[in-house]
Amino acid sequence: MTTTGAPLLEVRDLVKHFPVRGNPLAALSPGAARRVVHAVDGVSFAIEAGETLGLVGESGCGKTTTGRLVLRAIEPTSGRILFEGQDITALPASRLLGFRRNVQIVFQDPYSSLNPRMTVGRMVAEPIRVHRVAQGAAVEARLHALLDM
Repeated sequence: MTTTGAPLLEVRDLVKHFPVRGNPLAALSPGAARRVVHAVDGVSFAIEAGETLGLVGESGCGKTTTGRLVLRAIEPTSGRILFEGQDITALPASRLLGFRRNVQIVFQDPYSSLNPRMTVGRMVAEPIRVHRVAQGAAVEARLHALLDM
């Protein structure tokens, strides 16, 4: 618990850029720009003790990358992460264990989310197949029974 009145966890201008791998010879060209993917670009938030924060957005918008950055599972390009007022972006990996015991990231279950590229029928049928509730034509029969409810 913080005694300074500061947030329990504070993220300031967090940035993560990943290099785009391409033709290694192209990078040797004079004036060649290094291409990067801007996965997270200037994210800031603060969480008080007892609060919960949910990151919501479309696929590929940087939610998982932000969570991994906060845990320091991957290193930020820039920005600061403060826990109980201490800048954990400066901590060596050997000192992160204590921090990680106090922070929890709950990643989205891909089987509980809707995929905009799949029809409702395919999404409902997938767990029937995965959990072997039915096979072959029985999957279709089960699917129609569920969708007619």
